Amino acid sequence: MEQIIIHVDMDAFYASVEMRDDPTLRGKPLIIGSLPHERGVVATCSYEARKFGVHSAMNIKEAYRLCPNGVYMHPNFEKYRTVSQQLHAIWDSYATASETIALDEAYLDVTERAGDFEGARRIAHEIKRRTREELHLTCSVGVAYSKTAAKTASEEKKPDGYYEIPTAEDFVRLLSDRDVRVLYTVGAKTAEKLRSAGISTVRDIQEHAEAVEQMFGKQGRWIVQIANGIDDRRVVPYRPEDAKSVSRELTFQEDVENFAFLQDVLLLLALSVERRAKRHALHGRGVTLKLTYADMKSITRSKLIGDCDDAVTIYETACELLREVKHRPVRLIGAGLYNLSGEEGRQLSLDDFMEDAQLLRAKKLQRVLYALQAHYGLDFAGHLDEIFQGETLYKTVEYMRRHY
Repeated sequence: MEQIIIHVDMDAFYASVEMRDDPTLRGKPLIIGSLPHERGVVATCSYEARKFGVHSAMNIKEAYRLCPNGVYMHPNFEKYRTVSQQLHAIWDSYATASETIALDEAYLDVTERAGDFEGARRIAHEIKRRTREELHLTCSVGVAYSKTAAKTASEEKKPDGYYEIPTAEDFVRLLSDRDVRVLYTVGAKTAEKLRSAGISTVRDIQEHAEAVEQMFGKQGRWIVQIANGIDDRRVVPYRPEDAKSVSRELTFQEDVENFAFLQDVLLLLALSVERRAKRHALHGRGVTLKLTYADMKSITRSKLIGDCDDAVTIYETACELLREVKHRPVRLIGAGLYNLSGEEGRQLSLDDFMEDAQLLRAKKLQRVLYALQAHYGLDFAGHLDEIFQGETLYKTVEYMRRHY
């Protein structure tokens, strides 16, 4: 049996959740991300804001220039993660395999459950109905013979849309005369290079397959295949341990030159990374440090350390890496774990069997937290759960920067 895949994509997810929870925001141009006076970008925005030309990843200053009367809000990721879990629980119940792409997006293999496209159509509309009735949100759903076609279908009638692409011939017929950017494998730079060679539509790719392959090699062959509707990839269930890393980063509202302060920030980032890792029972074998300097140059440093999921080890290793980099004004800092594994694949160390080692880490963490508390006048030890809720971490770090 040919595979039948559903692609579900929420409509302006963060903005829709905020409008659901605060009806006074409905109908307004809502922009989720940084605030206009801050550094940063748009995470997402309502469809009302998109009418002004605002879009995700846009610099927040440009968004404000286009839409000065918009409503600007910081994202609340804890809330979005909670809603996401509820969404995926609904979607996954209809699939034999589910591939999570993002908090608000997934591929579902419904081949066996649906039996045919008529059955898949019923499942798709049931997903839309339950998402609307149980969570008061809308999603766009595409049903197709392949992952690429399903994603294309879900975009076709947004928002709150539904579309089917049953065959490769239907896919080719739908897209042949559209711009090359309609293919999800073609980014802005690839499209620019294609157009410079006189290839501007999907049909041009089909008719100049050899030239596309010569320009891009293996990527070019994939682009040609997709342009002809060929995509036999399967839905691969997501496992947290398959992620390459777990990390957290922060952009400062003003460049930071004080590296002692950066070490204080690394402690909070390390605690956040620990929470994320333990949420999925993950351990990392290495720690990463990321810095973006004031001139926008970014660097990443890493160190293998053996199995780790605790904040103290992450913090101490990240500080060690920080001491080795050039001391210049810093715009962004991040810390993370990489080379991940779950509990089953974890190599036990001597520390796992020694209560003294675990107690020592706990005492170290308490000592550093109390030092921060004394310096900044904040109750870090008693309010860690609150600090990591939504935008509170950003506000906490900005308070620390101003009061160092």
